[in-house]
Amino acid sequence: MLIRTHLIITLFFILLLLPFVNNKLLFIIIALLATFVPDIDTKNSKLGKYLIFRPIQWFSKHRGIIHSISFLIFLTIILWLFFPEVSFGFFVGFSSHLIADSLTVSGVSLFYPISRKKFSGIIRTGGMSETIIFVIFLIADLWLLFSKFSIF
Repeated sequence: MLIRTHLIITLFFILLLLPFVNNKLLFIIIALLATFVPDIDTKNSKLGKYLIFRPIQWFSKHRGIIHSISFLIFLTIILWLFFPEVSFGFFVGFSSHLIADSLTVSGVSLFYPISRKKFSGIIRTGGMSETIIFVIFLIADLWLLFSKFSIF
């Protein structure tokens, strides 16, 4: 999926969970940033284009270990141990990325390295189906913003 779709889907989960979070601004920022993290394994991503992530790309294929629940849990536990206030936001952003990618034709091996079975759907990255998903989540996000939070 394109990053814009990842962000709009992550925003949906943020808005659903926001009432249950104490530090709302930190949660929003961390969740949105964490959405970018799974794609550090490809040089075509917003973060992966930076040289600092090249060693990761040498040892990990795109949508490999970094796109797995085991990696998500590992990183979330590390964050929870040292920075507990950001761990939930990280978990939400990262996991929403995995959920979204599991809906694409390419899919993801969610249980890698235990299993290489791919979970995939019918959405083509950058295609019309992704645009439809983007619009649906955009409408849902706007509805949540206007109705649930009465911001405007």
